[in-house]
Amino acid sequence: MKRNLLILSAVLLAGCNIRQQGSYTTELSFGPGEEARITDAFLTMKDSSSIELKAGLYKFDNLSLMQLKHIRIRGAGPDKTILDFSTQTQGGEGIRVAEVKDFTISGITLRESKGDLIKITKCEQVVISNLHAIWQRSDSSNGGYGIYPVLCNQVLIDSCYVQGASDAGIYVGQSNRAVVKNSKAYKNVAGCEIENTTQAEVYDNEFYGNTAGFLIFDLPDLSQRGGHVKAHHNYVHDNNERNFAKAGSFGTTWGVGNAAPGAGVIIQATSDIELYNNRIINNNSCAVAVVSGFFVDARAGEKINAQYFPVSKNIFIHDNILEMAKTFPEPVFNHHTGKVLVAIEQQLQHRIPLIVYDGISSNILTKANKSNPDSICIRQKESNLFVNADALNILTKKWKPNTDMSAFNCK
Repeated sequence: MKRNLLILSAVLLAGCNIRQQGSYTTELSFGPGEEARITDAFLTMKDSSSIELKAGLYKFDNLSLMQLKHIRIRGAGPDKTILDFSTQTQGGEGIRVAEVKDFTISGITLRESKGDLIKITKCEQVVISNLHAIWQRSDSSNGGYGIYPVLCNQVLIDSCYVQGASDAGIYVGQSNRAVVKNSKAYKNVAGCEIENTTQAEVYDNEFYGNTAGFLIFDLPDLSQRGGHVKAHHNYVHDNNERNFAKAGSFGTTWGVGNAAPGAGVIIQATSDIELYNNRIINNNSCAVAVVSGFFVDARAGEKINAQYFPVSKNIFIHDNILEMAKTFPEPVFNHHTGKVLVAIEQQLQHRIPLIVYDGISSNILTKANKSNPDSICIRQKESNLFVNADALNILTKKWKPNTDMSAFNCK
């Protein structure tokens, strides 16, 4: 089976290896106790400005930057410069950045905001490096996202750490040309999400101790369709915690509330994905799930348009290390999607395989009967590797998950 998946061009790689060009016209430096001056500096900032925040603890309601060019926010290191939003009384985010071109933030810890810790919207040439975004307790009252670039072009997230988000620790949404590397996500609902984003590369990260480790997916009713994502050399392990996504915006039919405890990698309703050379270990409900939008909403076909197609296509999974324990994690038994995985295992009468495919192909839309119409390609060496969950029949007497993967073996 020929595969021409996800060879990211030199243009993409150059675009994501962003370097700040030149010096800054204005360079400001502040220390703890100068929070009012810092807030004013953010509000009155001009193009080509750099702000240095010295070591120490700072307390803010929120900070905001808008419609600027060539901006740098730099701390003394995430263990030294700490921005605390725990007494926040207004604003939806800790830091909000909108419509900024050439933006860098580094060397800072952000913690305990009521909303997202840092949201970056409609920006270009974004570098987030050596930044920690932390809620100490994993709770549904936390903000949804730790690091949250959305509707951006050219994003680099490098050497960051995120903890406690009630949706995703690291989230890249509706963006183009993104790299996430050398970062860690711990005790979030999802460690990392690449959502409705094109031309992304995720590598050399560690996602662990979350509900689910790593999600690549498209949702309907958004501004663009995602795809062309390459994920390699990541360590995705021990993601078996309860799903604490909040009800409403994050726990809806389309939200991360659907992620089952114990899921390593979830690929849903997206296309042109290559998952290779990752260690996906001890995620004890499934190592990898490949599913369609129909798996979480029977009416997904009504959402089809130029920005959304509910069936996963052109998925290439190869040369990963996949391992699971012999039993499900306890939180899976109280989760709606988790109960489906348990039922699959019961139907098979042996341990659920490492890769779960919902079996819902584009045949449902074309009325055809092709064996693998969407080019799901798997090349792995493990035993007990694959199950077709036969999800279309799950509520009928005809339901029969099967482990025949002959149509999905790469040739």
